Amino acid sequence: MNGFIHAGIAPLEGIEALNARVRYDLDCLNLPPKNWVPERTGPRGEAVQDVVIVGGGMCGLVAAFALRCGGIGNFRIFDRSPEGQEGPWMTYARMETLRSPKTLPGPAFGMGCLTFRAWYEAQFGPEEWERLDKIPRPMWMDYLRWYRGVLDLPVENGVELLRVTPEGDLLRLHLKGAEAPSVLTRRLVMATGRDGTGAPNIPRFVAPLPRQAWAHSADKIDFASLKGKRVAVIGVGASAVDNAAEALEHGAAEVRHLIRRAEMPTINKMMGIGSFGFTHGYRDLNDAWRWRFMHYSFVTQTPAPRGSTLRVSRHPNAHFHFSAAVEGARMDGDEIVISTPNGDLRTDFLILGTGFHIEPAARSELGDAAEQILLWKDVYAPPPELKHAELGNFPYLARDFAFQEREPGSAPWLSRVHCFNFGASVSMGKVSGDIPGISEGASWLASALAAAFYREDIETHWQGYLDYDIPELQGDEWRVSDWPKQKKRSAA
Repeated sequence: MNGFIHAGIAPLEGIEALNARVRYDLDCLNLPPKNWVPERTGPRGEAVQDVVIVGGGMCGLVAAFALRCGGIGNFRIFDRSPEGQEGPWMTYARMETLRSPKTLPGPAFGMGCLTFRAWYEAQFGPEEWERLDKIPRPMWMDYLRWYRGVLDLPVENGVELLRVTPEGDLLRLHLKGAEAPSVLTRRLVMATGRDGTGAPNIPRFVAPLPRQAWAHSADKIDFASLKGKRVAVIGVGASAVDNAAEALEHGAAEVRHLIRRAEMPTINKMMGIGSFGFTHGYRDLNDAWRWRFMHYSFVTQTPAPRGSTLRVSRHPNAHFHFSAAVEGARMDGDEIVISTPNGDLRTDFLILGTGFHIEPAARSELGDAAEQILLWKDVYAPPPELKHAELGNFPYLARDFAFQEREPGSAPWLSRVHCFNFGASVSMGKVSGDIPGISEGASWLASALAAAFYREDIETHWQGYLDYDIPELQGDEWRVSDWPKQKKRSAA
């Protein structure tokens, strides 16, 4: 039996066998096909990319693979992080394991050999797979590194997008860290993750505090320096809980969660409705239904995973304080004094587990055009009981993930910038950031870009249709017959 054939009985023997299987399966599927998009050059003879993807994490990788599978190979991928540090997994993500079930195919794009399971079993065998509960976070990053390597996806690390400016029907991307200071592209895909359409949410109450007295959960935090100190954590979502656990495990004297809610959220509502129908049907719902689904998700709040919460609560010096919304904060000597409805709390360090806010206008890469991005609040007015300021700030995207302009003619080039990150959630559903639907989202994106390129180049394709003259028949497959000499049939 070939090493790369897996019938559910014999495990793949090592990563090289799995790599061979990936190559074999791609070959069986005739992937990738040859590029079909006509080459373009800029006004000064400069090469033009069909697509530039900003972000070399999970979203950027699967988007690139989807493009390549669709015969769109003229793309580049930029990521500002060092190789192997893309995305949150080795930086500000501090959970021990992923929340998602290990069985989800994630970025595999319909190929069993590209799943985490195939990668894991190739190295540790099916028995260890059965014993595995949740995917360890660093191991998920190892898997993504393998995914990038086995598919030969050309991520250019250490390259940051500074600014986008339109040039006719092209976009010029001004870069830092690249060989050339800028590149031209037809389309830009922003696969920039959780904060890709905004920034960390920093509450106003920290304004009186010196910067060294607090950190956001997305910051690089020196947890070792918190040994013996009192720590307050704002919030009880996944990031808040994971950071509290890190502080406790590094010897914090105490960690106190200050929680605005009266009760701990316990039910992951989105987990209960996940299905092929929801994934594929959500984006075709009317605005009222899409808003209603996302509003309910936001107000009920996704709880931290059970394992992450137990990781905190097993420490006797961990405390959960409910109905403790922060009303203000100030310094008193070296102490932070936090005001809540329950009274003041004194602590030594503050961690903000307050997530990210959506603010497309803050994306400096888009310059003044960022102010012209159409938002949900510009399009839909929910009933009073469903009002939600944060939801209203999400971009109102077209079906191809593209930004739309608020005022017609103000920034038409925004339609060539595609928001393939968390900012697409309200418009498109959970298909551009979370593991469960990421392959579907990448497929939609690649399909939409292929249709746009074909439409834009239709004259070229038509001419190619007319000019094609390679015969299938060579002329030796038949012979001309003489016309038969026939007599009239006599009557019976």
